[in-house]
Amino acid sequence: MRKKLLTIFGASGLVGSSILREALERGYDVNGTLRNVENQERIARLKNLPSGKNTNFFPANMSDISSLDNPLKNADAAFICCLIPTYKGFDGTPAKELNDERGYNEIIKPTVDGCLNILKTAKTNSVRNIIICSSTSSTNPSPPVLIKNELDHWSDEQEQCKSKKYTSAAKTYMEKAAFKFCAENNLRLTVFLPTGLYGPAILPEHLQHNPFLWIKSVLQGGAPRHQKVPNDSASLIHLQDLAKLFLAAYESPSASGRYFGVLKSFHWSDIYIECQKLIPEMQMPEPNSEEQVTPTQFDFRRRDSLGVKIRDFPTIMRETVDWIRSKPF
Repeated sequence: MRKKLLTIFGASGLVGSSILREALERGYDVNGTLRNVENQERIARLKNLPSGKNTNFFPANMSDISSLDNPLKNADAAFICCLIPTYKGFDGTPAKELNDERGYNEIIKPTVDGCLNILKTAKTNSVRNIIICSSTSSTNPSPPVLIKNELDHWSDEQEQCKSKKYTSAAKTYMEKAAFKFCAENNLRLTVFLPTGLYGPAILPEHLQHNPFLWIKSVLQGGAPRHQKVPNDSASLIHLQDLAKLFLAAYESPSASGRYFGVLKSFHWSDIYIECQKLIPEMQMPEPNSEEQVTPTQFDFRRRDSLGVKIRDFPTIMRETVDWIRSKPF
């Protein structure tokens, strides 16, 4: 007997396509949504994945609720990976230059409404398992804490808006709205909080995003991402490990709530040092002479309860560099 049908909203995105790859490897049938199903090259690449014949693709736009019904028919779960960050207003104005009214209406509201449209359509189709890809940007409490956990620590969306961080606030608003809706409608909701996505991607357009963009640049003798090493840390995870976390949460009936989707956080100096081990000839940014800040600390007990073995930092960097060096596309 075949396993159940899964629906992935945003199946051509960096996270969505990685979940698609993992789901197919596990023997699931998958409905994937794309904004443009006329892009035959993109669909051909997705269908070229192992067991890609077990996929169907549908046009969908989360702002158009009528387009969300067909992909969810007979599905057992909805993976919502289409809530991509928006950094500009409708006319291209950078988020930091918007006032609060425009920031809410043009960046926050479309994300919240789009997510709720999918949840409402899932309920109509009796799809009771929901897994959302959000971001660690919703887990930055004020004042900061030494060690963050997913259940207690939330960003303050009002403070985010006051700081013109409308893109980050969109994730906080969206998660709170999703948890409220799912609690009221008896849907099992799991939310993953990733950032810094490394490892082999699926589609050529994914190379246009960091870290792939800056690693490709240094492999070609170009400049690194920063002129000077930031005195800051960055969290990261391997795409395939993140996808395994998503599927592990779906497959565990007791899993729900928020989970960090990161390995851990590393100071940028350590990221560049590890990269230089793999690319000895690379241009290095100017070192930072300040006392290094402590990388963000996480409580990973909930993540680890899902039973996924996550690659270590050197392995993640090596597999990413080797993949880009192989000129995959």
